[in-house]
Amino acid sequence: MSDRLQSSNPIKKMSPREFRERGYLQELNRRFLHPLGLALEIAIGEDGEERFGKVWDYRDDPEGLIYAPGMIDPDKARRIQQEAARKQEPRRKLLNGHFVQHTDDRKTYG
Repeated sequence: MSDRLQSSNPIKKMSPREFRERGYLQELNRRFLHPLGLALEIAIGEDGEERFGKVWDYRDDPEGLIYAPGMIDPDKARRIQQEAARKQEPRRKLLNGHFVQHTDDRKTYG
């Protein structure tokens, strides 16, 4: 099986700025990367353009990473949670009862 995403629609792209402003960066870091001791950064170039930067690596820290007090935008977190909830049922139908794609294709696609 190919590493490419499977879709019948053309691939749309989002800028790093939109990814950050809509809360995806915050939630990717908060929910997945930070507990592993990792963080994705968006760097702002001298031209003012935002680009995906490096991945911070604090995997040796037993607690992982956390945002400093007041750094989490609860509205962004809520919007991302609501978006995930809207996709839950269609994904479960597509992925044989799973929300996250299983690593075993036989369990995902029957």
